[in-house]
Amino acid sequence: MKAFLKLENGALDDLMAHLLPSGSEEEQAAFLFARAVRSDHQVTFEVAETKKLGPGDFIVQQDDYLELADETRAALIKRAHDIDMSLVELHSHPGPWPAGFSYADRLGLQETVPHMWWRLKKRPYLAIVVAKSGFDALLWLDNPNIPRPLDGIVEGSRMLKPTNFSLGGWG
Repeated sequence: MKAFLKLENGALDDLMAHLLPSGSEEEQAAFLFARAVRSDHQVTFEVAETKKLGPGDFIVQQDDYLELADETRAALIKRAHDIDMSLVELHSHPGPWPAGFSYADRLGLQETVPHMWWRLKKRPYLAIVVAKSGFDALLWLDNPNIPRPLDGIVEGSRMLKPTNFSLGGWG
């Protein structure tokens, strides 16, 4: 089954400006509230809302690590639950490296995804990490412990493919 994240025209550039601001050395984050629309051979995550996080949304925000404040996590879960949507987590790696999830990211996702899966009634969860060179993505579509690839981000006529660096090293 193919899987895509669908964005409105201009949304990707807006997200990238937030996630990789000029002159910033700190990781940044945003969440998308998206509806997973399934057909026989495809699932498309259609974005309904965007929440760009700021310094007050984290208990730790460094150049190589982010940790959400409990209040932020609770508010995101509540909003996704209230509007019956999946969450799409995005964060940045501002360094010169290729896009891929770090060891700390993987550990965090192994803990976070099953919790989100339970709290959001088995709705899929998508995590994306962006770098100046591109992005990588992991999707938990039918199982909170086994990620699969995202096939791409679609914005208008533009289709961007993830690096898929992280999928092989999962677990």
